Amino acid sequence: MDIETTASVATFEDLPERMKPLWTKKAKYLDANPDKLPAELFPERAAIYAEFGKIIVIGLGFLYQNENGEACLKAKSLQNDNEYELLLEFASLINSKFESAQLVAHNGLEFDFPYICRRMTINKILIPKIFQIQGKKPWEINHIDTLELWKFGDRKSYTSLELLAACLDVPTSKHGIDGSQVNATYYIEKNLQKIADYCTRDVVVLAQIYLRLIGKEVIQVQNIYI
Repeated sequence: MDIETTASVATFEDLPERMKPLWTKKAKYLDANPDKLPAELFPERAAIYAEFGKIIVIGLGFLYQNENGEACLKAKSLQNDNEYELLLEFASLINSKFESAQLVAHNGLEFDFPYICRRMTINKILIPKIFQIQGKKPWEINHIDTLELWKFGDRKSYTSLELLAACLDVPTSKHGIDGSQVNATYYIEKNLQKIADYCTRDVVVLAQIYLRLIGKEVIQVQNIYI
């Protein structure tokens, strides 16, 4: 799975009055350039913080075997300008069909999983049990992070999905857009579908990387369904 996030509102000026000084305070620690104003940083950086961002797309992929025993993947993205409705749809899907599934994301332990839980909490949506990790032992948590798999115990480095795909010879998902362009694509181009398509491609790349990291063959193109 993969999520796409944007700033909660288009500009710093659109923030609620209570949030403006809180972003200004946070912005002081976000950029090495002291001349950059908090308002300038908002559209660039707000999306990565659940307190100032929102989820607009959730990409999902489902691995399975067909009748011939071949690995297959179905991938789709849920999208909605209304974050509450998007998260409600996602929670309903997880609770009804995938309550005991194994969740896989790139940097999911640091970003995707906690971001979803924080935004659900903000939106007053009950967090699905699969995301509830309080009081659980590490081996009881069914979350897999491909970044952690790639680290092999190394704690000091970050490797992007795109770099890892290049290293493992997995085709790129960056056709026409990358993560740094999501906010502008959403608020300036107003093209949510473009972001959803990009997210779905990322899910396919993620699935192939995951299979490589656990020593499995990648999925053949004819067995990928989008």
